[in-house]
Amino acid sequence: MKILLVEDNERVSQFVAKGLREQGHTVDVAETGRDGLFLATTEPYQVMIFDRMLPGGIDGLAIIEVLRKTGNKTPILILSALAEVDDRIKGLRAGGDDYLTKPFAFGELEARIEALARRTQGGGDETVIEVGELKMDLLAHKVWRAGQPIALQPREFKLLEYLMRHAGQVVTRTMLLENVWDYHFDPQTNVIDVHISKLRQKIDAGFEPPLLKTVRGAGYRLGIDE
Repeated sequence: MKILLVEDNERVSQFVAKGLREQGHTVDVAETGRDGLFLATTEPYQVMIFDRMLPGGIDGLAIIEVLRKTGNKTPILILSALAEVDDRIKGLRAGGDDYLTKPFAFGELEARIEALARRTQGGGDETVIEVGELKMDLLAHKVWRAGQPIALQPREFKLLEYLMRHAGQVVTRTMLLENVWDYHFDPQTNVIDVHISKLRQKIDAGFEPPLLKTVRGAGYRLGIDE
């Protein structure tokens, strides 16, 4: 899933973002209300997470109210140290779908995110992606080819999700580094080659035709040749 996290506490945001990325999710992080509102209105997300108290002149509830007034139905989880019943009521009435108080266990946060994503009907991104006989369930974190389950590590899952979302297109090394590894520079390692090789073995070995191809001098492409 692609998730937006708007949290000004660096310790909390690093903890949450690291945990979600390790589970194979793509996470964009904003530290101010203005940056959070910008991302929320310009990028597609399956779940958004907002802290209530934010710098930048716009708090979490104000962002949620703007999104709901403009028709954005993406599920929203509110994180807050404000734990009184009235505080939770205000958050939900502003348009939040769930409210989690700090401190919290990461496992509960993850479970609530999954529940919000399951609740989405007809809104946000698709939850199942298919390319030929290759099928990915984003919520269950499962992949099949020709009906046979394929076990993937979290990074392999994230890599395959990106390739499937760009099926038929040439995906460059830079695109993969930025969107799968969150690197905005080239670390000059063979990490991409290693993961592509492992992924190819899992989704292509024993199947025909091969889906994952190397485009010499350009990058990689997932899809069926016409």
